[in-house]
Amino acid sequence: MITQTLLTCQKDRFQLSPDVTYLNGAYMSPLLKSVEEAGIVGIQKKRTPSHLSHREFFEDVDEVRQLFADIVNVADYQRIAIVPSVSYGMAIVAKNLSLSAGDNIVVVGEQFPSNIYCWQKLAAQHGANLNTIVAPDIARNRGKQWNEQLLEAIDSRTKLVAVAHFHWSDGTRFDLAALRRRTREVGSWLVVDGTQSVGAFPFDVQDIQPDALICAGYKCLMGPYGTTLAYFSDTFDDGEPLDEGWCNRYASENFANLVNYQEHYQPGALRYDMGERSNFITIPMMRQALREILNWGVENIQAYCESLVNPFIKSLSDTSYQFEDPEYRSNHLFGLRLPNNIPLDSLQKALDHEKISVSIRGKSVRISPHVYNESADFEKLGACLYRILR
Repeated sequence: MITQTLLTCQKDRFQLSPDVTYLNGAYMSPLLKSVEEAGIVGIQKKRTPSHLSHREFFEDVDEVRQLFADIVNVADYQRIAIVPSVSYGMAIVAKNLSLSAGDNIVVVGEQFPSNIYCWQKLAAQHGANLNTIVAPDIARNRGKQWNEQLLEAIDSRTKLVAVAHFHWSDGTRFDLAALRRRTREVGSWLVVDGTQSVGAFPFDVQDIQPDALICAGYKCLMGPYGTTLAYFSDTFDDGEPLDEGWCNRYASENFANLVNYQEHYQPGALRYDMGERSNFITIPMMRQALREILNWGVENIQAYCESLVNPFIKSLSDTSYQFEDPEYRSNHLFGLRLPNNIPLDSLQKALDHEKISVSIRGKSVRISPHVYNESADFEKLGACLYRILR
């Protein structure tokens, strides 16, 4: 059970440069010192393979599954697969989705490519439609109207709704509970890319009940690049994996029995594991990162970010900068939309001069803090934004 406590700044637990104001966790999280150390230990074990045991092949991987299951409230850790990327996880869904001519797949505008390309290809192969719901070009109630338009787009021919919890470019929050209710009405799958939220914003699989939840590990989960964690519901229990590796076959724990080839897969989502999933460097890093998140508490991470973000937004309330309504954004990832008279290149130069790391996506400045930030970081960003208005 996660205890509500007020976190303090954790910057000393990272190797961040004191010269850079890093408000860009949605690009990539920095590594905790403890996560880096876990990777070094893994390298040292691989240097002397006699130190690698059965544990590194199976037990460490299962601990990662269990830790992630605890974060997203999944009772059975065998519902969690270890895959290399979000695109790989989405390809698993695509391989198992039944689609016919005239059916449709619903996505949102400017969605991250890893959650688009496979749907484009699949729709083209089957004569189906890819229904892209673009953001309304309005200043007020933008998030509300976008969510309403997304719900309205789901109809009796919709076979899949594939969205992120928060839009990667500007942090717009999508109402997953409402989407789940609507997809159940029409018999559609709901697949969620949780990369930009899970680990920093509460996500409860029991509440949302997605068919699949796929989360790259190198952002909000604070882990290494190249390790992605995916929840697959019982919808996929008899599905076909992408990878016919030895680890995802039944009884693969018995090395002496591996040449007695198995027809059956491991239970639950384990059939969807990638080959060489037992990476002796990245798995210990991912395990340590998940331990740290659980120790902090996801709710506490979000509350800490809120304590930094609210004063910042209030300080800019008398300017022409625009923020999404509170119910359609988060505190760990949000967009600041620019007035038309501010050239993007001028803003980027000003940010670079001040060594402030954020991301400019379209007409939005994407700001993504975490527990390594402090109020001085937002004061510095706010001062820069005020200067560029003059």
